[in-house]
Parts: sequence; structure tokens; C-alpha cells
Amino acid sequence: MLDIAEELHRWAEQGRDFAVATVVAVGGSAPRGPGAALAVDGKGTVIGSVSGGCVEGAVYELCRQALADGETVVERFGYSDEDAFAVGLTCGGVIDVMVTPVTPAAADAPWRAAFRAAVSTAARGGPVAVARVVRGPAGLLGRILTVRPEEAAGSGSEGSGGSGASYEGTLGGHAELDRTAAAEARAMLDSGRTGTVGLSQDGSHCPGGLTLLVESSVPPPRMIVFGAVDFAAALVRAGKFLGYRVTVCDARPVFATRARFPEADDIVVDWPHRYLRRTAVDGRTALCVLTHDAKFDVPLLKEALRRPVAFVGAMGSRRTHADRNRRLREAGVTERELARLRSPIGLDLGARTPEETALSIAAEIVATRRGGTGVPLTGSDVPIHRAERERGGAGALRLVR
Repeated sequence: MLDIAEELHRWAEQGRDFAVATVVAVGGSAPRGPGAALAVDGKGTVIGSVSGGCVEGAVYELCRQALADGETVVERFGYSDEDAFAVGLTCGGVIDVMVTPVTPAAADAPWRAAFRAAVSTAARGGPVAVARVVRGPAGLLGRILTVRPEEAAGSGSEGSGGSGASYEGTLGGHAELDRTAAAEARAMLDSGRTGTVGLSQDGSHCPGGLTLLVESSVPPPRMIVFGAVDFAAALVRAGKFLGYRVTVCDARPVFATRARFPEADDIVVDWPHRYLRRTAVDGRTALCVLTHDAKFDVPLLKEALRRPVAFVGAMGSRRTHADRNRRLREAGVTERELARLRSPIGLDLGARTPEETALSIAAEIVATRRGGTGVPLTGSDVPIHRAERERGGAGALRLVR
């Protein structure tokens, strides 16, 4: 749902009636993961997607029905060789989709307030998590809890219960359920993950109670490109395409200019290692070193390989790589730290141009982030759609019914 927050926020502000369909569970191969959403307003306007087109028509009709009867439902879509007329996924996977009507006239004011808080915060790019009941008693299905970092929530939150997160809304069960759910959602928000949590109605982790889908929306990850070289301009464009906030850093002011990098979010003129020491990075950050100059590379990589980032790559020939590794060892970098370095940076695509090189670097970043192999899918038995690793992104979900 939060992937279309900007549009949903606009619709809510305009007072439109609409229904939101969200993928709440995935089994096997499926084109979209949990949290992917499609919405339909009272006039039939559609935004978003829950699949590659296989089931969109049927989900559209479910949304129209939800607007008519005001009921939240969960529907499963799969694939059956026996039923040629069944609506399902041709890729052989199974998805569960929850459809929830959102109307200004709805009687549940806490639900409306929590929903609006979630889409408003996500639309502004702020950190927020939404916990919704996707399996449980019919009266609780679709109930929502919006969780934000306590320092960002302000005084309008309904509670925090010592969970480390303030929240709005209620799941409608035992009071402890809201506090426990808020704590679980905050933990997933901290790592930017989307996934399911099983709780009992009294807030304990006993099986057989409720299943919550927790969606997290966090500011975009950072990509820092060190070295204002020709390849950097193409990599900036690739990074922006992948959804990164991209910074270009170079110690030479004549090269690090807005005219040369109009699409970069930030341009910094500073020695790379000095900038890295003072800027904020996290477990989603990608650091791309394109300078291939020892006086910049060695102090920068020594710092980079000791930071908690997702990716550290450096450009250069294999001869440059060998010389750089020797210098890094002499500078005190350990073998364990060196093992984190992706060098020469990029996958072997036979790249020649700056754009092709940027594509090869972006492909390696994606493969590292998602656990891919980088081998061709043709002739391979590697699954196309995999459950993502626990370290980030949308987690693998259990089917909810």
C-alpha cells in the first residue's frame, strides 16, 4: 500500500471513495511482492499494480465490490491446470490479496486517522510502518496500526506503551496487542523491511491468533559516487533510476559541478575519505569509488571497508586492483575487510561505454542486494523470483489462509 502512498494521500485529501488491494502473501514465483498495491476510486480510476497483469482485472472487480458493500476481503489467486477459466498467475505462483474500502463516511474514525497518517507520512518521504490484520476474526480483518519513530510522531499519537514507537489506530483486540504490534512494527521499520508477524489477540506470540502484515516506508537508500569522472554521470542516472539518493563527491571543484551532474541529489567538494567520515551511511548505502587514484582510493577505501554499508566497489583494471590491495594491506586493512571490496566493480557485461559500465555496476549492486548470482537465466535452474534475504527489503511471507 505504501508504494502508492502519494496517490492515495491525494485521493484521501480530495475526499474520494476508493478501495485498496494489497498483496499480503506470496507463495512460489510471483511478479510482485508483499505490500504491492492497486487502488480503484468511485469513478473507476486505477493506480498501482498487484501483478504483472495476470489478475488485475479480477482485483479491479473486487475493489468495485468492496466499494459497493463496504467489506474487507482476502482473496487467493493461483494457477490451476485443471481449471482453464480460473483467474491466476501464469508464472505458477500464488498470491493472497486483501481488499479494503476507504470512504470518508466510514464509521471507524480511528481507522481513517491511522490510514491518513500512514499515507501522508509516506507521501512526504518520512519513515512509517503500517501493521494490518490480514488473518484473524472477520471483525478484525484489515484493522490498522500506523507506527512512526517516536521522535517523529509528535504529540498526536495514541500511545507508545514503552515500545520505542508511537502509534495511531488500533487492531481492535486486547490493549497489549497494540503495544506488542507497535514494537514489532518499529523493529521492522528500523531495518526497512516488510513482512508478517504472528500474534495472539492478547499480544503474545502464541500461534493460531492473528497474522499482521507490516509494511515499512523509509527514505531512499544512499548511493555515494566518489570521483567526478565521465563514468560517474552515467552511474548517477542509473542510481536515480534504481531509487537511490545519489551524492557525487570529488576533491576537485573544477570537476564536481552541477553542470556536469545535473541529476545528482548532492554534489560535495571535499576529500572523499574526509567526507565519508562525516556523512551518515547505513546498511543500505552503496559506495562506488571511480577515482582509481591511490592518493584518493587508499584512505577512502580504508574508511569505507570499516563502515556498516551494503556495498563497497572500486573501479580499475586488474593491475590497479592488485596494486590497490597491496597498498590497503600496508595501510592496515585486514583480509576480512578486504573481502568486502567489490573490485574491479561491476558484472562482466563486456561494457565499453560509460552507460554500459554504469549498467554493469548497477547490476552488481542489485545482485548483491538481492542475493542474485549474475548468471544468465537462460539454461539456468536458478529461481527467477526469490524470497529476499532477512537483511532488507520485503521478507518472504507465509500464505495467510
